[in-house]
Amino acid sequence: MTASPARPGSAPLLVACALGIEHLALRTGDKGGASGPMTVLRTGMGPRAAERAVAKALGTPPLDEAAVVATGFCAGLAPGMHPGDLVVADETRHDGGATPCVGTALLVEELVRALPRRTVHTGPLTGSDHVVRGHERGDLLATGAIAVDMESAVTLRTAVTAGPRPVAAVRVVVDAPQHELVRIGTVRGGISAFRVLRAVLPAFFEWHRSSLLPRR
Repeated sequence: MTASPARPGSAPLLVACALGIEHLALRTGDKGGASGPMTVLRTGMGPRAAERAVAKALGTPPLDEAAVVATGFCAGLAPGMHPGDLVVADETRHDGGATPCVGTALLVEELVRALPRRTVHTGPLTGSDHVVRGHERGDLLATGAIAVDMESAVTLRTAVTAGPRPVAAVRVVVDAPQHELVRIGTVRGGISAFRVLRAVLPAFFEWHRSSLLPRR
């Protein structure tokens, strides 16, 4: 877990990812324009690891009041998705439940600004306890989900269970129906997704700044 210096009176931002390569991308990414103290948390892979790590992090001040963004790589479900595309969830789904995301439209706007050559998809992001392959993609697509990963849904559910806070999920497609990967980072798609993930933090900071504004 890495943290940036705190600014007095500013609510923190917790950015959660699962894998070492995701953590590296975020840790070495563009941190200009940070809207407050930020912590990048590597949770470990899978829903159980994510739940444990996020619950522990949010149980300790000042992160007990943090806004939370779940990010990293995902598998795209919809035809026409490509490695390097972005997915901004309007909700995350897990075990029959759903967690609404906050500020989806703003995140889309800021990601388009930061990465004008990348396609941004918006829709439900579903959770899984394993890597999804083959016919499972079609089954999940039929539910209305546009992408799947193993940690986002549990991360956001754990976050809102710990207390009211803004939550969001932004994922980079590394594996798509026509572009299945065997190992992340060993092919062109994985490298493309890594570069995109390094560029997302400014959009998160704008989202965080907006979440700190008084609500009318």
